[in-house]
Amino acid sequence: MSSSRKKRSKWLDDAARAAWLYYIGGLRQDQIADKFGVSRQKAQRLVSLAVSEKIVKFRIDHPIAECLDLAEKLKSKYGLSYCEVAPSDGEDSSFGIAQLAAAKMEKWLKREDPIIMAVGTGRSLRAAVEQLSPMDCSQHKVVSLTGNISPDGSAAYYNVIFTLSDIVNVRSFPMPLPVFASSASEREMLHAQQMIRPTLALAAKAQVTFVGIGDLTDNAPLVLDGFISKEELAELRQVGAVGEITGRVYDKGGRFIDGLTNERVASAELPSTASSLVVAIAKGAVKIEPMRGALTGGLVNGLITDELSAIELLK
Repeated sequence: MSSSRKKRSKWLDDAARAAWLYYIGGLRQDQIADKFGVSRQKAQRLVSLAVSEKIVKFRIDHPIAECLDLAEKLKSKYGLSYCEVAPSDGEDSSFGIAQLAAAKMEKWLKREDPIIMAVGTGRSLRAAVEQLSPMDCSQHKVVSLTGNISPDGSAAYYNVIFTLSDIVNVRSFPMPLPVFASSASEREMLHAQQMIRPTLALAAKAQVTFVGIGDLTDNAPLVLDGFISKEELAELRQVGAVGEITGRVYDKGGRFIDGLTNERVASAELPSTASSLVVAIAKGAVKIEPMRGALTGGLVNGLITDELSAIELLK
């Protein structure tokens, strides 16, 4: 798709969203402008474009309308502050949710007032970061919640902070730690280091956080990437673990598992949803149970997923 066609497609998507919020959601144009981070005049033009392009008839004749409806239902069911749903493309691809996540990140990074953004790790999150546009936002700080050292000593491939800072001019704060320590005592010793404490404190103050959600199936990312063994995976599943965020595993109620690998994970704790918008980016059949657990337990208060996953989460 050419650049001009992509731009027009994005413009029509925004017009459909604005029209849904105006005609179905009942929002005023100034409220729509606030949600989009644009002027009231631009919000008005988006609504007008939806009418002129015949997206709006007696209903919103656009695939995004169903996604908006699913997002509102997910927000209501799980008490979310933010939710977006991408159309399912029938392929095992994270492209749709990555685009939505990149757009959300860019809206935060384009703010004039300084913010602290925390980022986790994962395939979908990396795909989102790779969709970012180059921009100068040196007034902001981006901090990694996870260590960036793999078991073999190499840089963890799906730790996204280095990719992000290559694209965006922003002050970045990596977590110079292994993803997992060798023991609970080693983790405590590492967290007590003078160079680590400020990074942990910075992560706790993040206004917005983006994380991936990992499953604990036989092909769990933690196993595939060499962070835990198959024997440890079996132990985690035996005590009811269903998913993980930044390496911390939890059960179907969103409760973190005591002991086992959780006592060795070196990640910073997730920022509180009372003070941070914590957005999970995930989709797919193997992620339904982990997503439902994270949503049920209130580990996150934001979600970016796709249609098919949204329908399953609403069952």
